[in-house]
Amino acid sequence: MSSWKQALREGAISGSVASVLSAAALALAGRRENGAPAAPVNAISHWLWDRQALRQDGPSVRHTLAGYLIHHAASVWWGTWHAKAWGGRARAKRPAPALAGATAAAAVAWFVDYRMTPQRLTPGFEHRLSTGALVAVYACFAVGLALGSMAVPAARDAPRRTVE
Repeated sequence: MSSWKQALREGAISGSVASVLSAAALALAGRRENGAPAAPVNAISHWLWDRQALRQDGPSVRHTLAGYLIHHAASVWWGTWHAKAWGGRARAKRPAPALAGATAAAAVAWFVDYRMTPQRLTPGFEHRLSTGALVAVYACFAVGLALGSMAVPAARDAPRRTVE
């Protein structure tokens, strides 16, 4: 297990990569399914603006920026927990284990987001996207966590002092 300092550092990086990739997936799916790339990101701002945010199609500071900032903060939060649980292991920096750990983290995030969280605090984009698009968003999130995690070297053990 990583130290909290290492986990926060890795979580900021892996969560940011996951945020950008999953937000890109949200925009692509929004354009394909609603003709409105900003709509799924706007929906995230329902944390602040309630149901009004779920109906907003066009980009705006109020909905799009707020939605992305919430999404980014949540992604860094999940990235930090992923790094704390998995990131300190050297083998976790190899592609297959990194993707496996990140996929598990994304699955836990999905479970918490949709099975444990009150409706008022769900991501919101589920109101604007199909189930297939949601799977793609969480898959991109997992890939982002894995890529970001692999970019941060595993913490090295502190050098041992020898008694002379």
